[in-house]
Amino acid sequence: MSQRIVPPEIQAPSDHPHLRDDPKLSSGKIAIFQYLAVGVFIFLITAFWQLQVRQQESYSELAERNRVKSTPLPAPRGKILDRDGRVIVDNHVTWSVLLARENLNMDHLPGIANGLDLDLEDLRAKLQRFSSRPSYVPLVIKEDLDPRDLAFVESHHDPDFYPELELFQAQRRLYPQNGFAAHVIGYTGEISESELDDPAYAKYKPGDVIGKFGIERQYNDILMGVDGQRQVLVDSRGKERQIIGTKDPTPGQRLQLTLDLDLQTVAELAMEGRQGAAVAINPSNGEVLAMVSRPTFDPNRFTFRIRSKDWRQYADDPGRPLFNRASQAQLAPGSTFKPIMAVAGIDSGAVDEDTDFHCSGGASFYGQYHACWQKKGHGTISLHRAIQQSCDVYFYNLGNRLGVDKINYYAEMMGLGHKTGIDLPNEAAGLVPSTTWKIRTQHAKWYPGETISVAIGQGATIVSPLQLIAAIGSIAVGGNWYRPHMLRTDTPGVKPRKVIASEESIADSISGMCAVVNEPGGTGAAARLPGIEVCGKTGSAQTASEKFTAGKNIKTNAWFVAFAPREKPEIAVVGLLENAGHGGVCAPIVRDIMKAYFDKKAARRGEAPQPIKMEIPVEEDNSATGER
Repeated sequence: MSQRIVPPEIQAPSDHPHLRDDPKLSSGKIAIFQYLAVGVFIFLITAFWQLQVRQQESYSELAERNRVKSTPLPAPRGKILDRDGRVIVDNHVTWSVLLARENLNMDHLPGIANGLDLDLEDLRAKLQRFSSRPSYVPLVIKEDLDPRDLAFVESHHDPDFYPELELFQAQRRLYPQNGFAAHVIGYTGEISESELDDPAYAKYKPGDVIGKFGIERQYNDILMGVDGQRQVLVDSRGKERQIIGTKDPTPGQRLQLTLDLDLQTVAELAMEGRQGAAVAINPSNGEVLAMVSRPTFDPNRFTFRIRSKDWRQYADDPGRPLFNRASQAQLAPGSTFKPIMAVAGIDSGAVDEDTDFHCSGGASFYGQYHACWQKKGHGTISLHRAIQQSCDVYFYNLGNRLGVDKINYYAEMMGLGHKTGIDLPNEAAGLVPSTTWKIRTQHAKWYPGETISVAIGQGATIVSPLQLIAAIGSIAVGGNWYRPHMLRTDTPGVKPRKVIASEESIADSISGMCAVVNEPGGTGAAARLPGIEVCGKTGSAQTASEKFTAGKNIKTNAWFVAFAPREKPEIAVVGLLENAGHGGVCAPIVRDIMKAYFDKKAARRGEAPQPIKMEIPVEEDNSATGER
């Protein structure tokens, strides 16, 4: 068997130190490699987890920002017009400032707030409300920038100052000055957190500007357009490289109201410096021709977001300028309730036009003496003269015969005691008491003696000016009650609700109201118009019991309601002045509004307006009396 021979030059002794196999050294190298591989694997897995899971949204937003940038293009709200197509509320182009939140340095907020005259806490609260939205969505922090604001942004929009500030053009609401028709029109503002939690506002998002009050709120979906958007391609430093596309905004629809700017202007001037309300309607269809509430407010302050100091000024004002007295006031109507009582009395058979009662200055009922405003009394008096001279004793007796439930029945039939349904938010319901009402709310029986005060529009009876003039308007047009409304349409209006009362009862009530203005001794002579038969009724309503107001400078609320002409009336007006005394002081306000209506009508026929000549004997002027 042959033996393989290994050459000596490649033979190595078995104990050579460099070639000897070391098991410890080999296993150590393998372990190091294994640990290194595991470490790299863990690093890669951790990095992927950070990118894909923990910071996925952040990096996605960053990537999106480095590629596409969107700028909102706000849609202008629809214009609001009067009945003749004249613009009441418009928009104007203005500059606004955005806060780019992806570049925001929170340390910059105090300087930004100071430079733009913003409340720092309001700005921080706004950022907090926006925190749930992606950071690449910008935040509008101020609208309608003045030259000082523009100069600040342009001089500080720099990497060394406030790079998060950006300018853009927008459409801002432009309301009439001096609070003109403010309670009707309302205002817009940024949607609040509480509204965002309300299912009714589910389609809106933080930062949206919506109608908050009045017509702006009632018809927000019509007036509010659809915002557009401008998208551009940007680099990693935010510099625009290419315009990707622009989606133009869709403007809101125009809205035409029933208001007449001419009548509204006269009503506003007549109520200037007073506290109360005035409402004019067309009693034949329910259109509201004018509506004023005083004190008023400036809706331009509310556009987008009202400043805290402005809000506090309105909220702390004892005159309650944000309160719409025309549709929300809840006050006793006083003697303006008597025409309704007359309809109830004749229709129910409790009295007729020849029924007489004797007024000696007061009368006792159920052990309680009730005074008439005329301390010397009216003598023996019938319904016609009782309305004309507003005799309380006559209506005390009438109310005693009717009872509170019949009074409630006829008053509610004419729209009192519940909302009219006008297309304005937050209307008040009013109240006409009844036996059922007292049991339900006070768990007590109704006493007949309580009816005496209700019969002259006092006691628990409360109405708003709007409710009252709708009720008087239903009498004026023969017993048809129309829902008051603000929106003018080309389609026929809603059908009236027929007041279930006899023609005789309505005619007798109208006859008494015409005597109030046009016959000697009437309490509303100051409302006369030349060539036009005006029918009306004064009212002076106590705000508290006389035992609490004695010796104090607290006067009654003054009311006056009227319509004209007597045949086929075209306009009905109510005036309310709080703490003003006798209802006759309201008559000139109502007269001026009605005169503006008929003067405008005459002008369209090419006729000159008729001047008012007041020739009222001193003994007929009851303005210094305590008539209720």
